[in-house]
Amino acid sequence: MISLILPPKSQIPQFTAMLATEHGAASNIKSRVNRLSVMAAIASAQQRLKLYTRTPPNGLVIFCGTILTDEGKEKKVNFDFEPFKPINTTLYLCDNKFHVEALAELLETDSKFGFIIMDGNGSLFGSICGNSREVLSHFTVDLPKKHGRGGQSAQRFGRIREEKRHHYIRKVAETAVQVFITDNKVNVSGLILAGSAEFKNDLSKSDMFDPRLSASVVKIVDVSYGGENGFDQAISLSQEALANVKFVQEKKLIDKFFSEINLDTGKVTCGLSDTIKALDMGAVETIIVWENFEANRYVFRDASGAEVERFLTALQETDRSNFMDSDTGAELDQVSKEPFLEWLAEVYKQKGANLEFVTDKSPEGSQFVGGFGGIGGMLRWQLDVTQLGGEDINDLYYSDDDEDVPDEDFDDYF
Repeated sequence: MISLILPPKSQIPQFTAMLATEHGAASNIKSRVNRLSVMAAIASAQQRLKLYTRTPPNGLVIFCGTILTDEGKEKKVNFDFEPFKPINTTLYLCDNKFHVEALAELLETDSKFGFIIMDGNGSLFGSICGNSREVLSHFTVDLPKKHGRGGQSAQRFGRIREEKRHHYIRKVAETAVQVFITDNKVNVSGLILAGSAEFKNDLSKSDMFDPRLSASVVKIVDVSYGGENGFDQAISLSQEALANVKFVQEKKLIDKFFSEINLDTGKVTCGLSDTIKALDMGAVETIIVWENFEANRYVFRDASGAEVERFLTALQETDRSNFMDSDTGAELDQVSKEPFLEWLAEVYKQKGANLEFVTDKSPEGSQFVGGFGGIGGMLRWQLDVTQLGGEDINDLYYSDDDEDVPDEDFDDYF
């Protein structure tokens, strides 16, 4: 099986020549079966590569080879596609499996961080998302240096120098707004200021620096270089801060969820069943789910031909009653089965909700997973979660006249 990954801006002819070399080397494999399999896979990869005159903006991924189906039959497969975001990996492997680790890394994070690299020669504006870095803008400047000459004009030279530094900081601040603010919102999760002089500190303290960007600064680092070399150095020096940003965001999200519970606002729900019902009603503003949450969405067909949708956790799947018609007791015909997280990722926008994945690595995340089942939602309006399973939809809403809703109900629910 051939796994081939080309990062953005790769030269197609270079990889075409590499595959031709590998095809010639494969002809020396002693085992006839292995030799023919490898040569056929490489030939398929070559044909796929010929479909492209240039590498797509996000890179190119090609998988070619022979797999075994569930029936035990061999099947030739060829896949070529552009990843959904830039992939900063070069890979060629011939193995007994497809290597998708680089693609899995793209799914681990969608947080984007901005960088401003300043020195006396110019500024660079870049971003990093996962393992992909991008230079968004850059410009150069010619600032006067300090010197002891000038005599009576020394003070005038000093004023000119300070004035040009001021204009330089203003230009950086204005460019930062153009690059990192879209539709009046900051388009990055955090901002890192870096440089080899005091420019970065002057920018962070300046009134010209947009307050929205100033609030997004997560770290200021000293680097030895400007330009792209300084960009690379700033990334390596900011790794811990970037990891902490995701940690802090997760903590704030779950703390807000817990706060709604403590205030007994009726604007939260948790558990798979109740969260799905609230989601179907359009009541969920933000759905929070553990990244390793295990459940499946089933579609069954009953005796009358009607489709029945059910969401089952691994524990519920061991109970055969969940695969039976609740009215007749007859076994339902299974139409389809898909992982719950895949289904949720496809439909959450249609339901008008925001989707947030959390881990169990923080104390708050561990409590959310262990105490609340790893799934919950913050609601747009009040719902009586103790009545979500009722048949009367009017029972789902809080009423100002309701005086018989004991506080213990919420505690018993959890």
